[in-house]
Amino acid sequence: MMRLRLLGAAAAMTLSGCASGNGTWVELAGQRYVVEVADDDAERARGLMFREELPADRGMLFLHEREEPQAYWMKNTKIPLDILYFDSQRRLVSQRRDVPPCSLGDGCPPYPSTGPARYVLELNAGQAARIGLQDGAELTFGPGIAPR
Repeated sequence: MMRLRLLGAAAAMTLSGCASGNGTWVELAGQRYVVEVADDDAERARGLMFREELPADRGMLFLHEREEPQAYWMKNTKIPLDILYFDSQRRLVSQRRDVPPCSLGDGCPPYPSTGPARYVLELNAGQAARIGLQDGAELTFGPGIAPR
């Protein structure tokens, strides 16, 4: 029985490593988040649509080719999010906290940045408040992320 538990624990550890993809992460205000990276049009368009949940230590990082005003929406998104906009120097320039899910399809409202941004990080709603996030905070990329 003990061996079965050990095998189960080893399998869980292996699977948790796989579940985090390649271990791609960002750090923000001293907090590390494992992220999925959306770096092409198709991935950016899909984003976190249709997800039922997002673990507290996870997020999605969107990479854009240019720094410019960005606007995100919650079309087909089932979980509330914090949408965080960063400039080319990875400084936080705009925050949209506690953005609610939207099931109105193309009727979902946009949530624009208040300034030009190149990177967008989506986290579970409440994370920005939990870590005391303030404009100007720096986003650190882990080794698996190549800035565009």
